[in-house]
Amino acid sequence: MFEFKQFKIEQDRCAMKVGTDGVLLGAWTPVEHHPFSILDIGAGTGLIALMLAQRSFAEQVDALEIDEEAYEQAVENFENSPWNDRLFCYHAALDEFVAEIEDEYDLIVSNPPFYTEDYYSQNEQRDTARFEDAMPFEDLVEAAAVLLSETGIFSVIIPFKEEERFIALAKDCDLHPFKITRVKGTPATAVKRSLIAFSRNPETTLSTDELVIEISRHNYTPEYTELTKAFYLKM
Repeated sequence: MFEFKQFKIEQDRCAMKVGTDGVLLGAWTPVEHHPFSILDIGAGTGLIALMLAQRSFAEQVDALEIDEEAYEQAVENFENSPWNDRLFCYHAALDEFVAEIEDEYDLIVSNPPFYTEDYYSQNEQRDTARFEDAMPFEDLVEAAAVLLSETGIFSVIIPFKEEERFIALAKDCDLHPFKITRVKGTPATAVKRSLIAFSRNPETTLSTDELVIEISRHNYTPEYTELTKAFYLKM
């Protein structure tokens, strides 16, 4: 179990455990536009949906998870949270969900699978959670373009090396980046992740910045502490 300040995450049945990527996306994603409805695509434990329920007054916080074990665990984590009346998890593939759902969402988030190399472990559940074939970026972007409300925001965390490709795919669906934060583990290491927020507005000015997580082992930067202190117990 992973304990945060306002909720707990059981994760023994999930291939992908609570990690920095999910926490970053949940804490960083813009909510200043006061979303009424939120969708987390590829929910895993339900972490990001729970973080956004804590950060916003959204009345509808939906999550989508294809893996049955992870889906059941996310449902339990939702039920045991202070926001259980606002959280709901769907057990379906993305294409099925897009075909059946008529709702639009004011905020769509995803921490998608992204190991595109030809390496697989012997654990099918973990591979589905980690490899892009399970949910190609093209499918994710197209789904977001269909499900996003006119003034909505689509927010992702992806490997920095995929940033250009992902932005190009989004542009093909008329989604335009307006905020990018590039994440480094320490001041000396290379940029590892890109946090990107998109809107439908092609005129938006793009703001970019950089976030360093640690100065040294477990010595977190003031910026990372400020971003995550509403969640981590020891921040």
